[in-house]
Amino acid sequence: MASGGSKSVASILLVLNLVLYVVITVIASWAVNHGIEHSRETASRLPIPARIFPIYFPIGNMATGFFILFSLTAGVVGITTSLTGLHNLSQWNAPNLNAAAVSSFTTWAFTVLAMGFACKEIELGWTHSNLRTLEIFTIIVTATQMLCTGVIHVGVSESPSAAY
Repeated sequence: MASGGSKSVASILLVLNLVLYVVITVIASWAVNHGIEHSRETASRLPIPARIFPIYFPIGNMATGFFILFSLTAGVVGITTSLTGLHNLSQWNAPNLNAAAVSSFTTWAFTVLAMGFACKEIELGWTHSNLRTLEIFTIIVTATQMLCTGVIHVGVSESPSAAY
C-alpha cells in the first residue's frame, strides 16, 4: 500500500519537474542566444581581462555565464531524467526503480550546481528580469528534485525485490 503512495507522489513530482525543467531550458536557451548575439559589441568596451573572458554575457554579472550554462545542462538532463523516470516508475520493479533513483540523484547534483551559481549571481547583484526568473525556477526545481529523489529512494527500499 505504501509503495502505491510513493509511486503516485513520485509521478506527480516527476511531471512537475518536467514542466519546471522545460521552463528552465527555454529561458537558459534564450539567454545563450542573447549572449551570442550581443556579446561582441558589449565585450569590446570592457577592460582587457573581462574582454577575453570566455563566458561573458551582456546581461547580468560575471557569474551569469556559468549560471546559464549549468542551468541549460541541468534543464536538459532534468527533462531526460523526468521522461525516463516516468517510464521507469510505470514498470515499478527493482531494476527500473534503481535506474530512476540514480538518474534522479545525478540530475539533482547538476541542479544543485546550477543553484549554487544562481546564489552567486544573486549575491553579485544586477541581473536581468529573465535571469531572476531563471534563478527562481532553478531554486524551486532544486527543492522539488530533492523531494522526488527521496521519494524514489523510498520506493526502492519498499520494492518487494529490493533485496537481491
